[in-house]
Amino acid sequence: MALLVTHTRLITWDDPNSVIEDGALLIDGSTIRAVGASSELEAQYPDAERLDARGQLAMPGNICAHTHFYGAYARGLAIPGPAPKDFPEILQRLWWPLDKALDEQSVRFSALVCLVDAIKHGTTTLIDHHASPNFIDGSLDVIADAVDEAGLRGVLCYEVTDRDGEAKAQAGIAENARFLSASKDRPLIGATFGLHAGLTLSDTTLEACATAADGLDTGFHIHVAEHEADEEDSLSKWGQRVVPRLERLGILGPKTIVAHAVHVDEAERAILKDSGAWVSHQPRSNMNNAVGASAFDAMLVEGIKVVLGNDGFSNNMWADWKAAYLLHKVANRDPRRAPGDAIAHVATWNNARLAEQFFPGETLGKLVPGAAADVILVDYRPFTPLHAGNVPWHILFGFESSMVTTTIVAGRVLMRDRQLLTLDEGAIAAAALDYAPHVWERYNYFVSQALDS
Repeated sequence: MALLVTHTRLITWDDPNSVIEDGALLIDGSTIRAVGASSELEAQYPDAERLDARGQLAMPGNICAHTHFYGAYARGLAIPGPAPKDFPEILQRLWWPLDKALDEQSVRFSALVCLVDAIKHGTTTLIDHHASPNFIDGSLDVIADAVDEAGLRGVLCYEVTDRDGEAKAQAGIAENARFLSASKDRPLIGATFGLHAGLTLSDTTLEACATAADGLDTGFHIHVAEHEADEEDSLSKWGQRVVPRLERLGILGPKTIVAHAVHVDEAERAILKDSGAWVSHQPRSNMNNAVGASAFDAMLVEGIKVVLGNDGFSNNMWADWKAAYLLHKVANRDPRRAPGDAIAHVATWNNARLAEQFFPGETLGKLVPGAAADVILVDYRPFTPLHAGNVPWHILFGFESSMVTTTIVAGRVLMRDRQLLTLDEGAIAAAALDYAPHVWERYNYFVSQALDS
């Protein structure tokens, strides 16, 4: 039966954006079939099931362009020894020992707790970047099954790296290639080809990845110049900065996601623009790791396709809107940087165009007839005028993640009036907590090896 969502203040996020007062939308299967005034649609579709929004905002679901489900077990984890002094030490003493600690169960629980978080925060599509070097084969199936159970959209890949040896690098290549084919029959699952970063990938391995990806209609998902160490490593080993090296090896292109790009220079930005690659910005992560602030405004002016991710932070994407809005102002001591309308365009329009690449034929990120029925209701009651032109600033200064009450993906209601319908949050949290000592014990074993080396 069709579902008619009525009595909303409906934000279309079309181009141009529009706001329909006392609006309604008809969801038929997985698609939005009609959008208009509540009175008109109620008269036209009297037999449809009703969901009365009671004056809440209706918006497209949020999209995350870069995340790491596997980092869930880092929450509250103590890193032995003195605090890491820079990002390379954070990698060596937190993330690389933690990803080694993951097995099939912890990969599943890491995904599920993040998916609960996404539903509650109204994030309906997530582009994940996975690593578990002691559980590679089939790891993406485990995550995909969790995404399907949740009812969200997910785009998955496995992080190929040389840091764990040639055999595991080859296993990572095989897992990407296998899943790119296996995922084609899963309507809410997309796939790309994961790579860690230039500083842990030889030319030989990158060439092997490009060869394996040939004919699979894919790009790559890779970290680039998150810290100066990536550029320094590339220059010392290969005599090139990171971006021209990736271009030389066939990694860049219009289906490639470049995460961070904090330390790329102007010439590298020109290559990224010409390649059509997407550059994903993660402001909360960049601040947390003290890696610096990317040239966000310059990239937009230069025509680079900038998108917004969270890098494994909470799936409250509005928090990354707010972080981006503030980070670039203070980093440049210029209140004109990262204006609200630019952030909104990146987080809504650009993120949706990126996500559409992985779901051919779908229109994402808009509430218009024919678009995918990925919809959230937000219990925001403005005390100043709200209209199409000032929505970004209402989000930046008024929205809180707790205001999301209902999450719908492909026409399926995943949360209604803050009650999760597809996942049992309490049971998932309890099972993940019960398994945490096992993961942390393994982490401590691997980090002790790193400290002794």
